[in-house]
Amino acid sequence: MPIVFGFKMDEPAKAKYQILVVDDEPTVCKAIQMMLHFYGHEVQTAGDGVAALALFEAGHFDLVITDYLMPEMRGDQLVAHIKKRRPAQHIILATAFAEDFLLYGKPTGGVDHVLTKPFSLEDLRTAIEKVMA
Repeated sequence: MPIVFGFKMDEPAKAKYQILVVDDEPTVCKAIQMMLHFYGHEVQTAGDGVAALALFEAGHFDLVITDYLMPEMRGDQLVAHIKKRRPAQHIILATAFAEDFLLYGKPTGGVDHVLTKPFSLEDLRTAIEKVMA
């Protein structure tokens, strides 16, 4: 049973998705990519919203997981661009500011789920299962 970042990874996902992960922290992108690869998902990463939009336009993604606070283009701005192009796109917004969105009713602009950073492997898997159900 492999152990990654201290987590026992013994239950691969049954469904495989094409996932775009967007975060301006390269180590965060890599960690999420590794977790998702273990579960059988195909993952591409982008370090900012502009690069993410280029990947999004060039391919097909079942799910986009984006950070909120990034330079040049925040996650909510990226979500707005994506939703204009593909209104039914599944999106998870990962942010350390989740309480602002959830408790104070900040608009999420079509986000399917707000995931609080830092999150565990189980939190990520649960969020994906919820959004893709």
